[in-house]
Amino acid sequence: VRTYNFPQGRCTDHRIGFTSHNLSAIMEGDLEELIGALTEEDRARKISETQVH
Repeated sequence: VRTYNFPQGRCTDHRIGFTSHNLSAIMEGDLEELIGALTEEDRARKISETQVH
């Protein structure tokens, strides 16, 4: 779930705890920071799944 807060210029992805205060750039297609955060969260999840408990 992602929240786009236009009055505050904020985008938050609640699944991974990512917040950007540059909503205008995200809406214009500058998704590198968001995609990087999603990729890092996916990588961390995969690593934790492969570790022996």
